[in-house]
Amino acid sequence: MSNYRRWRFGQIYFFTLVTYRRRPFLTSPAARTALREAFHSVREERPFEVLAIVLLPDHLHTVLELPHGDTDYSTRWRLIKSGFTRRWLATSGRDGSGSASRTHRRERAIWQRRFFEHTCRDDRDLLRCIDYVHINPVKHRLVERVRDWPWSSFHRYVRLGEYPPEWGSASDWYGDEFAAYE
Repeated sequence: MSNYRRWRFGQIYFFTLVTYRRRPFLTSPAARTALREAFHSVREERPFEVLAIVLLPDHLHTVLELPHGDTDYSTRWRLIKSGFTRRWLATSGRDGSGSASRTHRRERAIWQRRFFEHTCRDDRDLLRCIDYVHINPVKHRLVERVRDWPWSSFHRYVRLGEYPPEWGSASDWYGDEFAAYE
């Protein structure tokens, strides 16, 4: 088995979680409710703040801030994913067809096993990660403008005056502004 190393310093992290075999169900009403409830439940026991989030049909990106001195994001994601899975299946959500390995381990075919994590090194890196979260629906050609994607913290940032409402269009993404993200 591979020995995956994860950096354990800092308090702000960027994450990507992907559904098993990229099944596109995360933006359904039942999945959104199950995910919101799983986040809320885990946050009560293991606090964290969601700085940015975008929910796409087959994956999500988020920037989380953990309490000072707490770097246990792996347990939080394990609990969020398992809490989501229980809620999703209880509301008639379907399990995917799993592999022999998943069957042997008695794992559901809802999420990919691992997740991508990046520790935000400084304020500039944090802002870059938040921009990436928000531009992601445009990157995946789900919408032409960030403001047209409903499942994003972008709208909260606009209300707070952090972004202009017209920020992030397809012409920005495929132009020079976001070229570094490709």
